[in-house]
Amino acid sequence: MQLTLTGHHVEVTPALRAYFEKKLERVSRHFDQVIDIHSVLTVEKLMHRAEATLTVSGATIHADATDGDMYAAIDALVDKLDRRVARHRDKRNDHHAAEAPRGRQD
Repeated sequence: MQLTLTGHHVEVTPALRAYFEKKLERVSRHFDQVIDIHSVLTVEKLMHRAEATLTVSGATIHADATDGDMYAAIDALVDKLDRRVARHRDKRNDHHAAEAPRGRQD
């Protein structure tokens, strides 16, 4: 998994990067086929915004979150990503493969 973390009007400190990577472990624990993550952390006046685009096998998943604190915005972002990755994983599984074909029984 390749992580690209950039800041817009904010410096990405090693502590912020470590916090972001620690939170993203939860997403990779639920779905191990994440190929690439591009994330942008932005500060606009008093609002902190975190957004991320995940490239997984078969799809691209995007989420963003806004809060008054950057760490809270990262937490909300990871919650959204986790839900969307879980939904993608469930859609990929073929739920009808185990069913027997319905035929005429005499």
